[in-house]
Amino acid sequence: MQLRKLSNDLKSAYRGSDVRGRVDQFDGWMERAHSDDAGSNGYDHAATVKEYYDLCNEFMVFGWSDSLHFAPLSPRESLEESQIRHQRLMIDKLALHEGMNVIDVGCGTGGPMRRVVREAGVRVVGVNISEVQLAKAKSLNAEAGIDHMVDYLECSFMDMGSIADDTFDRGYAIESTCHASDKAGAFAEIYRVLKPGALFWGQEMCMTGKFDPGIGQHQTIKNDLMLGIALNDIATMGEVNSALETAGFQVIEAKDRAVEENGPTTPWYQPMEAGSRTLDNAFRRIPLGRKALLGTSKLAETLGMFPKGSADVIGLLDRTARAYVAGGKAGVFTPLYCFLARKPL
Repeated sequence: MQLRKLSNDLKSAYRGSDVRGRVDQFDGWMERAHSDDAGSNGYDHAATVKEYYDLCNEFMVFGWSDSLHFAPLSPRESLEESQIRHQRLMIDKLALHEGMNVIDVGCGTGGPMRRVVREAGVRVVGVNISEVQLAKAKSLNAEAGIDHMVDYLECSFMDMGSIADDTFDRGYAIESTCHASDKAGAFAEIYRVLKPGALFWGQEMCMTGKFDPGIGQHQTIKNDLMLGIALNDIATMGEVNSALETAGFQVIEAKDRAVEENGPTTPWYQPMEAGSRTLDNAFRRIPLGRKALLGTSKLAETLGMFPKGSADVIGLLDRTARAYVAGGKAGVFTPLYCFLARKPL
């Protein structure tokens, strides 16, 4: 039943396109972006990010969850339970309450959006450049019965010109502004659409203080992550804070939530690691499970169940998962740098 649904979702997302060719084209984005004639050849990083999510979204939802973000993990919880706990922390930090208008910057498939609407009673505008992800979010929101509380805007968060200044009471961006080619510019556009006094929560992917660009292994990990996740660069935590302040925000608090103050916890990357011991122990997330899905996909392509090239997308996601684990084990990368900022009155 799951594979049949995945088959239908993939066919809807890919619409008969040359998926294998698209993956090959995506894999060359860094070379195009950093070539001497990047400006003249019309390279657009927002288009690369869109293609990443258009290609990978259905397999990401299938393999991870409909909340496409990392969370501080606990050995007493499944991944999904940890994600819900993390989303509730955000709701608490933002002091969300009924009647507020909230912007979800880079809303993905809307996992956090459904949580904040159901539990805080707010109205949300979801901004996303990916038509595929927005279609998925709309479908899941309708199933959840919250579609009347949500509006959607298909555009880059770098330019939300159809939204007036000082519109939203609150905002959040979960693993989305890490894709921005100009982080201060992205924060400035978010700043513009928030009301004076509004709070803004963000979750960024960052290089940690242990990262040393002079160490080959560290630089290889960074490059592999940038390539696999369509990140133009990976900021340090200090650079994120500086970009927020440049945009005009006051940073209230910021910390790497992968590092728990009360002692060791389950590593954030463990669900993707061989020998994973998370509570749900989802086979599809670990290397052996990803290899099995790759083989199943190749067979499904032969039988016409999956679009040709689907296995290439799984290969892309598997390489990225291995880069995540390498970055986490080396301690040089975190996807859990979380901040709370305010637009001054």
